[in-house]
Amino acid sequence: MHARLTLVLLLVLVCSVSAQEPRTSGGAQRQAAAAVLPPVSPADAAKAAEVMAFEREMEAAVVRGDVAFLDRICPSDFTFTHGDGWISGGAPLHVDTKETWLAAVSKKPYLTRDLGPVNVEVHGDVAITYGRYKMHQTANPSAPETSVWFERVYAKRNGQWQYLSHRTVHGPLRENDQKPASTK
Repeated sequence: MHARLTLVLLLVLVCSVSAQEPRTSGGAQRQAAAAVLPPVSPADAAKAAEVMAFEREMEAAVVRGDVAFLDRICPSDFTFTHGDGWISGGAPLHVDTKETWLAAVSKKPYLTRDLGPVNVEVHGDVAITYGRYKMHQTANPSAPETSVWFERVYAKRNGQWQYLSHRTVHGPLRENDQKPASTK
């Protein structure tokens, strides 16, 4: 996991776009990464920026409970794999289909879902994001925010980005986290 995280962080320094938090560490690491990784084309940098804007728009729609928008951007085979046992080697807590996820979102369960660090990997018309969002849920608005690490897959189809898959993953610990959290 640490090797994968290191690779992801190195990719961030060279070829990804951050949603909100600028990267400020490791000048020597950036130089080493630049020497190993191929340069990012302007087209891929533009696609990464498009994906980040799309991801922010999707998160805002989830908070609003905007099922019509989400229905348009999710294909019929969309899946949302929730963590817990999955992230530590067990079975997923739950896997939502498009229909069950939209039904859950229609109940407006979130007060906030704010993207933290998010990395974008572009492969033509496919993009993978890896990052974290913090959220407050309507069921317990006074509870501290929780944090979810995720990996998502997007594809550009007919000129529009589609949200294909979400998978809650085991993210790195941060100074304020007791343990990586996931949503059910």
